[in-house]
Amino acid sequence: MRTGQHDPFPFRYIDPRMKSESEVIVRPARHVRGGVSLPGDKSISHRYAMLAALADGPSRLENYSTGADCASTLGCLRSLGVKWERRDGSDNVIEVQGTGLSLTAPSKRLDCGNSGSTIRMLTGIVAAQKFASEMAGDESLSRRPMERVITPLTAMGAQITSQNSRPPLRITGAELRSIDYKMPVASAQVKTCLLFAGLLADGETRIQEPLRTRDHGEVALRAFGAHLERKGNEVRIRGGQRLRGIDVRVPGDLSSAAFFLCAAALFPGSQLTITSLLMNPTRARLLDILMQIGLRISVTQLEEIHGELVGTLQVAGGKLKGATIAGADTAALIDEIPVLAAIAPYMEQGIEVRDAKELRVKESDRIASIATNLRALGAKVEEREDGLKIPGGQSLRGAELESFDDHRIAMAFSIAALRAHGETLIRGSECAAISYPAFFSTLEGLIER
Repeated sequence: MRTGQHDPFPFRYIDPRMKSESEVIVRPARHVRGGVSLPGDKSISHRYAMLAALADGPSRLENYSTGADCASTLGCLRSLGVKWERRDGSDNVIEVQGTGLSLTAPSKRLDCGNSGSTIRMLTGIVAAQKFASEMAGDESLSRRPMERVITPLTAMGAQITSQNSRPPLRITGAELRSIDYKMPVASAQVKTCLLFAGLLADGETRIQEPLRTRDHGEVALRAFGAHLERKGNEVRIRGGQRLRGIDVRVPGDLSSAAFFLCAAALFPGSQLTITSLLMNPTRARLLDILMQIGLRISVTQLEEIHGELVGTLQVAGGKLKGATIAGADTAALIDEIPVLAAIAPYMEQGIEVRDAKELRVKESDRIASIATNLRALGAKVEEREDGLKIPGGQSLRGAELESFDDHRIAMAFSIAALRAHGETLIRGSECAAISYPAFFSTLEGLIER
């Protein structure tokens, strides 16, 4: 049953018996105000956990991501003989006992859940182990392309079979040899996979990217004591290096912050503070684009923690303009494009997204998902093979939308719904737990009506 016009609660979950999905109803807002500290960055949490597993000695990871994807990584590591536990009565403080580069053969299939990061990056590690393993995931993950890691790892000496280049992956580990590899697709996950494999291989591995992608793999490896060389879009790593455990706090997730930043951008009177947020230069292009659109952002308390920049954002809403996202910007903003596109109709000039074909092979076909939901809200949108063109100056009306079992689509359209006329119902909203289980309650605490 849908909420009434005068219901005081902005979000209402509907969890019918006999149904496996949940729904959330979003009502229009007037302002976004307050402060928030976000769970640890997903990209960094995955990488820290994997490297902590390979290190000599223990590691303590504070503010580890609370999302289901990063829990999948921990589950796979436990199946590979890695001992870890939650400490201090908290879900986000993880202590990992490193194994010193050698893992244990799993007794069952490694369940990667919905996490493309887990299966792609961990494959680079298990490919170098002296045992066979199988990696699989849910229905969504089983549709995602894996040839981009299968091809280079096979060239390094691993044996990998798949279902038409999709999971499950059956991997027979081997003593890997180094490789010089030019990546055909810009992907930080693939780059990290090959860096991890290169760490465990014989000789020096060289990886060349077509476009610069986020560098959390390189930064994390250095934090654990590895030496890498970078020149332009090329990175090199020498095999056989030992890692040491670290004690570190994971910075707040910038991709999660994007939703709250875009919510603040919708309302000129909004004021928002986000503390201890990741400010990595290969991710911070989001902030440049938001300021270009019209959001006022200032950064304070900037510091470096194990090679990652961390700071506090002070944000004020402004008049929204518009933007074109293409080329290197598309690669840098691949996770944030859904929410930028979702609010594009409210901008003066809207948004054009190009060179984003990669969005079609995410948890959903995100180009199609965005276009479908925008049209349901009454927006005009041009869907293209590699992107979208969304005119500005539009008014949206509340509607019934689908999440397409994609966490970023569910969260993105909860933001778009804040300025629509009338209530919006989003089906399958529970998928937000993939990256941010507390997303809807956190957003509710920042909204004024």
